Amino acid sequence: MKAMKLPNSPITYFISGTEHTEWVLFIHAAFANHNMFKAQFAYFRNKYNILAIDIIGHGQSTDTQKGDSIDKTADWISDILKVENIGKIHIVGVSLGAVLAQDFANHYPNSVCSLACFGGYDINNFDMNMQKKNGAKQMLMMLRALFSVKWFAKENKKISAHTIQAQNEFFDMNILFPKKSFMFLATLNSMVNKHQTGKRKYPLLIGCGSFDIPMELEAIKQWKINEPTCRAVIFEHAGHCVNMDVPQEFNKTMEDFWASAEDMEPTLAESQIPRPKGRDI
Repeated sequence: MKAMKLPNSPITYFISGTEHTEWVLFIHAAFANHNMFKAQFAYFRNKYNILAIDIIGHGQSTDTQKGDSIDKTADWISDILKVENIGKIHIVGVSLGAVLAQDFANHYPNSVCSLACFGGYDINNFDMNMQKKNGAKQMLMMLRALFSVKWFAKENKKISAHTIQAQNEFFDMNILFPKKSFMFLATLNSMVNKHQTGKRKYPLLIGCGSFDIPMELEAIKQWKINEPTCRAVIFEHAGHCVNMDVPQEFNKTMEDFWASAEDMEPTLAESQIPRPKGRDI
């Protein structure tokens, strides 16, 4: 993957090649980096042009300027698409990446070929009381992280992944997260409940792992209620970062979803929409 960066943007992005017709953008979870999708890069690089980013404050996107904040990510991605001559793109976001993927779709819907969000929640219709149930615990973890990123990474890997291999891979990325980068997460709430979900011009796939936290499972169920024509899938034997826990099942699900995306209309009845692999809600 070739690393690139635009002027006046802190975002480092990575491209696998440009020889294919369709493009896929992968947006990673908090405290990780683009390498959390390495299994997807290896599987799809011979079928799709792959674009991945390191979110501000993560990976190679730590060279920032005053005023840079995570709520500008949609504009930075749009600039990348323009420079790389990408008209429409399939977008996959996991956890924090799912939030940023939706925010991009809110601002630039005509650039979205399909949207897939895992380990996330509907940012346009989110019950903030749901977050309060886990807020105190998350705040305590982040405060402790200011004293020891290693301790934070050890605890966070148990929440972020289910399998031992995925936990270890997540730890190796999390340990590299700079303490100062916590400040870039402060403006996340500015993306929540700011837009109304209109009639989508692209198919939507949502999901999480069966071993994710109860709040996440509830968030996916509620999202499905809000948008009944979307596809919702629960991956067995997976935690929060489903693409790392069960990469084969995840890759097959995405492959089937993208293959059918061109023929899928948001107005179709749900029974007409091809089902992804995994346990549907």
